Parts: sequence; C-alpha cells; structure tokens
Amino acid sequence: MGRFSKIIKSETPRYVSEQQSIPIEKTVGKGPEDLIEAVDSTETKPARVDRRKMKTPRSEKEKAKALETKIYLHGKLLDEIDLTQLDGLDEREMTRRVSVVVRDLASKEDLKLNRQQFDDLVHGVIDEMVGLGPLEELLKDDSVSDILINTHKQVYVERGGELELSGVKFADEPHLLRIINRIVATVGRRVDESQPMTDARLLDGSRVNVAVAPIAVDGPLVSIRKFSKKPFTLDKLVEFGAVPDVVAQFLWAACKAKVTILISGGTGSGKTTLLNALSQSISHKERLITIEDAAELQLQQPHVARMETRPPNIEGKGEIRQRELVKNALRMRPDRVILGEVRGEEAFDMLQAMNTGHEGSMATLHANTPRDAITRLEQMVAMGDMKITPEAVAGQIASAVGLIVQAVRLSDGQRKITSVSEITGMEGAIIQMQEIFNYTRTGTGPEHEVIGEFRATGIRPKCLGEIITKSINLPDGLFEPKVLPVGRVYEQSIQERV
Repeated sequence: MGRFSKIIKSETPRYVSEQQSIPIEKTVGKGPEDLIEAVDSTETKPARVDRRKMKTPRSEKEKAKALETKIYLHGKLLDEIDLTQLDGLDEREMTRRVSVVVRDLASKEDLKLNRQQFDDLVHGVIDEMVGLGPLEELLKDDSVSDILINTHKQVYVERGGELELSGVKFADEPHLLRIINRIVATVGRRVDESQPMTDARLLDGSRVNVAVAPIAVDGPLVSIRKFSKKPFTLDKLVEFGAVPDVVAQFLWAACKAKVTILISGGTGSGKTTLLNALSQSISHKERLITIEDAAELQLQQPHVARMETRPPNIEGKGEIRQRELVKNALRMRPDRVILGEVRGEEAFDMLQAMNTGHEGSMATLHANTPRDAITRLEQMVAMGDMKITPEAVAGQIASAVGLIVQAVRLSDGQRKITSVSEITGMEGAIIQMQEIFNYTRTGTGPEHEVIGEFRATGIRPKCLGEIITKSINLPDGLFEPKVLPVGRVYEQSIQERV
C-alpha cells in the first residue's frame, strides 16, 4: 500500500492558510515547472469557502495546466494509495484520506496552493481515481441533459434544448480512453479495435454510446443521455407544456385500463421519459418485465424484472439479442412486457406477446409519424425472415396495438406530444387509424420559438368503452373538438382525478 498504509489513521490535514503556502522551489523533470505555473499562490480566500459556488474565472491556459496537474498527481497517487482501501468509504472519509496524500505530494513536488486550489485539486484527483474525471462536473449539473464528446479536445452539452460548447476538456486521447473503459467496464462491456462501438449506462441510468478507432476517424466519440435523478411524472410534463392536461388524463386512463401503447418519435424526443411517466398508472400488483439494449428505464413499481441484451465476446460468441429475451420473458409470468426500443426482428415476438394475454404492454420505436410507426413495425417483422404474408402481419399489428403516441422534438428544443392515434382495425389489407388529439404549429415567435396549439379532433376512441367498464373516471366533454389549454388546469394531480 506504500505510504498510504502509514497515514490511514492520520487526522484531517490542515489546509494551507491564506498567509502561508507550501514554499518549495525545486522542479522535477519537464512537467513540474508548468504545473507550478498553473497555481497562483498570491490569492487570499476566507477560511471557509464553498468551492462549487465561489470559483474565480480562469483562462484556458490555466484550466489546461490545472487539468495537467490533476492527471500528473493521479499517476503519482496510484503508486501511493491502495485503491481497495477506498472501497466502501463515504465521500467525506475518502476526501480526508486522499487529502493527506495530496498534501504530501504537493509539498514534495513544490506546488504552492491556497485553500481553494487545494480543495479543487483534491476533488479533481478523487474524480480521476474513482469517478469519471472531467465529466463529473457535467454529470452533477442538473441543467445539462446531453453530453457530446467529440474527441478529447471538444465537449458539447445540451441545455434547454440548445447545444453549446463547454469548457471541459481531456488532457489527451489516452485520458479520454481511460474514462471510456471505466464506464463500459462497470456494465461488463468492452470497447476496442475489434469492437469499436458499444452501448453502456452509468450508475444513475444515463445512457452512453461510444465509438472509437478505427470507425472514429479523429478520436473517440461519446454521447451521454442524462436522466433526471427524480423521474418525470405526467403532471410535470403537463406543467412543462409537453402535453395538455386532458390528453395526459386520457393516456393515464388508457394505460391503467391495459390498452397497449406504442410510443413513437425521433432521437431525443422524450420517448423514454413518457414511458417512465405512464408507468406510474400501472397497479403495484402487476409484474413488469423490461427488455432493453442498455437498461435505462426508471419504472415506478416495486415488482419489476429488468433484462438487457449482451454483445458478443472477443471470439464473436455469446451474443444475446432482444428477440431471445422477449421469448424468455414470456416464460417468466409477466403481466406486462415493456421494450425499451423495438428495432429488429423482436417486433414479431413482441406482437405475439401483446396478442396472447399480455395486454397493456408498451414499447418505443423510432418513427416520424404514427403511420410511419406501423410501416416500420411491418418492416421489422420482415427482417426476421418469417414466412408470413404482409396481410397477416398487418392483422397482428391491428389486433395487438391500441394507441400510438407521437413524441417530437421541435426546432427550438421543445418536446411535445404531437399526436395520439388509435388503431381501429383492418379494411382490406390496410390498417385503419383515427387521430384523437394532435398538435399543430401555427407560427414562430420573436425568439424563433415554435408557436402551436393542441386540439381534440372530436373522435371518441374505441377503447373508451374498455376504460369505462373498468370504472376509470374521465371528465365529460373530453373529446369535444376544441383547442386544449396548456399547463396545469386542476389543483389535484392526475392520479387523484382519474
């Protein structure tokens, strides 16, 4: 364990005060001269400073050198600290122990640090040791919904639906690759030249996609879709204006009445968020089985069995696809089967499940309109080389799927439920649909924001009879043709009203 074994029982070190810093002037090799320049020993700070709220602005050069300092000390700390000693420690105790070693190394390397700089360095080194390095700052920022890494030199983030370049950078490509390997290793996956693409997830459920050389030409590419620590409810979506209150009431009632729902939309349109929100209406007495490529659903029930696919090993064997998981799920006594995303031949097995006593199952898929969603389902069934006629496939879809909810991400970053359509049956070889609610764009605002209105089409859905027979209350005049109000209308929540 090196020097760490000697200091494990040491007291918390006293930080360097404003009047006194660590006065050493020697340099070690090529790096420490630059490292010493990265800190400014002349600053004075109060005795107690919240480092997250009172950071002084730094130039790009200072940020780069500060990052170099963290990486340099991280390498040194690996020789000083036995990482197994840090397992299971809370953040406060880990900070105390690492602080002792960092202070010792800072003194040895002649770094002049005031209190704030010392705090930043300790937390930065901890992030490098057991966290995700420079990404930790963005992962803790609740305003960031997407993190897009374009090589180690460039990190974009999405805030409020708009992309912006962040000040976060990695020291070099090996630094970024080390963070990537730490992410994928936690879920038992790998990424290298033989398998340059992979899907993974973070501990909080955030979805990660990675692409490295040889398919990533300029350097590793990483996309992280963050999920809220507290899942959105339908009431929250109503407050945000993503869906009118009356539409949310209807979707809640339909899901509770075990109407099979398919959520369609593009990338980042809010499909998974809506699926999580709708799951609140499911009875806690039901057994749910979720099937995903990378587990990211945050269902609200106590009885949830989660499964995810497995990629092939280094020999190209051992792959488990969604289709095998769907087949296996039917032997696990599910009340509902929920697919995170339908994208291949598993569509046929999903339709079979929905038609064989698993009403109320839900899934998401990529499509631009409800009609396109049906076409994509037909194409995905054909991908399985099933010897079944197109008419039979259409019949399976018409009898299995009840509602198709279309989610769209608008040009200004807003996410809206733009259509709720019901499949009513077959007419010849054509699947018949009727739209119950829709959203129509009516103009553009002064800040280039999208202006539109939600409308009820005046059509009463066929599933309304099933909802009524299960004693689920819906307000009178819900389906009358009119413009629907946006935002919260009632004091009570949807759950209390429906």
